[in-house]
Amino acid sequence: MQITYEKLEALYAKYNKFYYIHPDPLEFVYHYQYDHDREIVGLLSSSLAYGNVKQILKSVSIVLGKMGESPRNYILTNHEEVFFKDFEGFKHRFTTCEDFVKLLMGIKSVLKKHDSLQKCFVNCLSASNNVLTSNFIKTVSLFAKRLNAYYKDNRSYLIPSPQNGSACKRLMLYLRWMIRKDKVDPGCWNDEILSSNLIIPLDTHMYQISKAFGYTERKSADLKTAIEITEKFAAINSVDPVKYDFVLTRFGIRDELNYNDIYSPHSILQIFKEHEKKKIFSFFQ
Repeated sequence: MQITYEKLEALYAKYNKFYYIHPDPLEFVYHYQYDHDREIVGLLSSSLAYGNVKQILKSVSIVLGKMGESPRNYILTNHEEVFFKDFEGFKHRFTTCEDFVKLLMGIKSVLKKHDSLQKCFVNCLSASNNVLTSNFIKTVSLFAKRLNAYYKDNRSYLIPSPQNGSACKRLMLYLRWMIRKDKVDPGCWNDEILSSNLIIPLDTHMYQISKAFGYTERKSADLKTAIEITEKFAAINSVDPVKYDFVLTRFGIRDELNYNDIYSPHSILQIFKEHEKKKIFSFFQ
């Protein structure tokens, strides 16, 4: 079926509201006043956003609870041994204390060198302007590499790299939070990075929606599929192609929302039959 600009705008006006954020790790970003803390909270929250949504919220609460009022100050003023002590026994699915400490050390190294995650990303953007491949993909890959400095081969599932062909849903979600600004996305970074560069955070739910729209016929939800879907949304809104991501994905996690607001044919609703049964487990993959 086809989706029009007018329909997407109507859904955006109706559902792109702060009220609909829960349950989403984005809500933790709004617990902090300053952008220099929010950018770190967003990265930690999005990196742990895989698995059961209830467990995600619990794990992020535990992590942030140990960091006090300013996660930035906590990371900058403490050493690796303190991190290991504070997060001893921490486990989120297959993320261990050691995995998490390596992420904190990577964030610390970036903050010490660039002062903020935003400045690091802008530096990566400048460094990628001389390559022939997609500048934004190259930028995100370099950003991930710097954050993964303490992992073997600079690779980690907590901060995945699009260089390996992954859609990097959680990292793309983080960038949406940081770069876009409206009633939902906090836009903690300034206008140095344009929203037009963003790529759809592609999870199972958005993949199924995009197939229903006819935006892709690809068999896997990988980076090529994410780019293809983003290009279809860009044909409708070139300035802000991921504008409707939050609205469309609410139908996967909010029980009171009805797919009939998007679709009318029952044949389209059938696509989501199996997804609806396991949505709480699959949404944040």
